[in-house]
Amino acid sequence: MAGRLFKVSSLAAAMVSSGFYLYNKQLDLNDLSIVRFGRAAATTAVISFDYLTAFKHVAYGTDEYWALRSKIHLRSAERLRDLCCANRGTFIKVGQHIGALDYLLPEEYTNTLKVLHSQAPQSRLDEIQQVIREDLGKELSELFISFDENPQGAASLAQVHKAVLHDGRTVAVKVQHPKVQRQSSKDIAVMEGLAKAVHWLFPDFGFMWLVDEAKKNMPLELDFLNEGQNAERVAKMLSCFPFLKVPSIHWNLSTKRILTMEFVEGGQVNDREYMKKHSINVNKISENLGKVYSEMIFIHGFVHCDPHPGNVLVRKCPQSKKTEIVLLDHGLYQELKPDFRLDYCRLWKALIDGDMPGMERYSRQLGAGDLYPLFACILTARSWNAVNAGIGSLPVSQSEDVEIRTNAALYLPQISELLNRVPRQMLLLLKTNDLLRGIETTLQTRAASSSFINMSRCCIRAMARHKRKKAQSRSKRLQITLAENLNLLTLTMYELFLWTKDSTLVRWVSALLSFLHPDESGHHT
Repeated sequence: MAGRLFKVSSLAAAMVSSGFYLYNKQLDLNDLSIVRFGRAAATTAVISFDYLTAFKHVAYGTDEYWALRSKIHLRSAERLRDLCCANRGTFIKVGQHIGALDYLLPEEYTNTLKVLHSQAPQSRLDEIQQVIREDLGKELSELFISFDENPQGAASLAQVHKAVLHDGRTVAVKVQHPKVQRQSSKDIAVMEGLAKAVHWLFPDFGFMWLVDEAKKNMPLELDFLNEGQNAERVAKMLSCFPFLKVPSIHWNLSTKRILTMEFVEGGQVNDREYMKKHSINVNKISENLGKVYSEMIFIHGFVHCDPHPGNVLVRKCPQSKKTEIVLLDHGLYQELKPDFRLDYCRLWKALIDGDMPGMERYSRQLGAGDLYPLFACILTARSWNAVNAGIGSLPVSQSEDVEIRTNAALYLPQISELLNRVPRQMLLLLKTNDLLRGIETTLQTRAASSSFINMSRCCIRAMARHKRKKAQSRSKRLQITLAENLNLLTLTMYELFLWTKDSTLVRWVSALLSFLHPDESGHHT
């Protein structure tokens, strides 16, 4: 009895001592892996139980079934959102990724998780100072004349502060949240384990690729020196576009956890009111953004894979007064292998031209197999009818968008299977496509033909470049160049025709001729 009492007393003393220790250390329970794992496991269990039990007394395919499934999708998405907000860091990053997959996942999930872009955590100033002290070895006052305590923006992995250097230049200082580096590998391991458990319960669940991508990309996104190198590479690569601005890097004030760069102000690319206020042409912005990404994907094979609106700004340049697109956040790029890039290029050319044999051939070469019709629809976010007609010839309608979203919910198992088949490189390209499409939808420029013309132009150039490398003789290379220039000229003439057809002047002339030449009944045509 005395021994048992001693054990109880010892245990109580240990608990009290631990309590005092944790209190004095002001430990955030959210830092404990067991707490983060417990939340994630509990949320996964509740969502899984909901899906397992909800449909027992409902016949598949009935109106009641679809209504119930939509409700379960919504409440599951809300639980997932709450988990991401509670665990922060890597969980928010993965949640943002899911929220960007508009045409791959049910809209209940994407619409609910989109809010994570505006609900990222914010570190305290003393935590930011500690990271700067540890990495740069100096206090804020030694490095900057001023340092804005309130961040310009907070993201899942870092936040950005405006500061002024001692030479008077204004900079943006991106500082990583202090706990993210330590927690990320454990968080990914938790996600991987829980995703495997869900896959065991639901064999149709095929979204292990999300975890695989996070596992591969998170270390890259957490290395800010890698981000700085990407920024300089893409600035040099796309220097042919005078409208593109990539902030320059201050390497002497940058480390793996800190990135100091030129401060550039502007409005988000989806902010129509900002563009209206600053007399920025929405259609031109959409067209130029398409040019930038077509050049990255088809010509260079080095692609910025996070073009959500917060990372793409627009502004009037203070010096030239010309409109610029500002590209931020260069942590995540996809480098496309030459053969993959060429097949992807040929596939898009076939899709634009309505070349169905070519579409099937290159879809299969990219791993789609017999699911090539679904792959074409996912890639273009167009209906099968539009793909058959050639996506460059039919504008996007609202009813078609509704049809695509409905099908995303209906064909979820097939979509999961497809995404597990295609090369890993394709997954980030699909995310990039969806983000760009979302911007076009917000700007109301998605039906414009300019994006397809720019893509066609880049495809023609890329294929000609490949053929020239393979050519054995100068005459053959000359022949390829002449064919390339002829195709580009044809495309330019078509673009001019579209511009002329839609121009105000032509409409006025047509109206005037109609007024001057009434029809036989005496009415003006």
